[in-house]
Amino acid sequence: MAYQILVVDDDADFREELCSCLEDYKVIEASNGHEAIAILKKANAIDLVILDAVMPLISGTEVLREIRKIKPAMAIIILTGQSTKDIAIDALKGRADDYIEKPVKIERFLETIRSTLAAKAPKNSPNAGGIHAKIEQAKQFIERNYDKKVSLEDVAGQLALSPKYFSRVFKEISGEGFNEYRLSIKIKQACEMLKKSDYTVSEIATKFGYQNLESFIRIFEKFMKTTPTQYRHKNQKKK
Repeated sequence: MAYQILVVDDDADFREELCSCLEDYKVIEASNGHEAIAILKKANAIDLVILDAVMPLISGTEVLREIRKIKPAMAIIILTGQSTKDIAIDALKGRADDYIEKPVKIERFLETIRSTLAAKAPKNSPNAGGIHAKIEQAKQFIERNYDKKVSLEDVAGQLALSPKYFSRVFKEISGEGFNEYRLSIKIKQACEMLKKSDYTVSEIATKFGYQNLESFIRIFEKFMKTTPTQYRHKNQKKK
């Protein structure tokens, strides 16, 4: 499965020109920062954001900071049409991975994309090819979107597989069903939040999409053999 890139720029002609150079990637476009943030808040498989620094409504550097709140590890390259150190410094302070000045030099642009993606890629990251690689990609998608509602159909669609076939091979290869794996990832992240944050159990349940606190507690107990409150107390005693 090709890397996915989100291109954010208010200039439609420039976006078209830029996207024409990215034929080796799956490209998603956004015409402004608010649209980009909305896309990233939904379940997605985006690997890299290419973000214009100067846009109406909300600046690229503001969008950068918002993205870092939503997706702290997201790869981000800032584009700037102004040859000033101030914008570059502001972008790097906002923890952009790199920046490129307009007009864009294609070779430099593509090399920056390749190096940024390579630096962000997890070790042993699966490339396109083979059903085992696709199942690993599915797991990565679930893990990256643990705090969103992700259905079997969502993930199968990302992999261009039929939901029925994907469900069967996921269980055959991973040894557990899709829903069981998805819930285990949620509970794993909930455990981290219980250990490292001051959020109440109710607040944590809400963050993971549970409107009913009892449902969250019941699922947590099923996986962890203890309640969220007991888990937190045990962890505090260990500190």
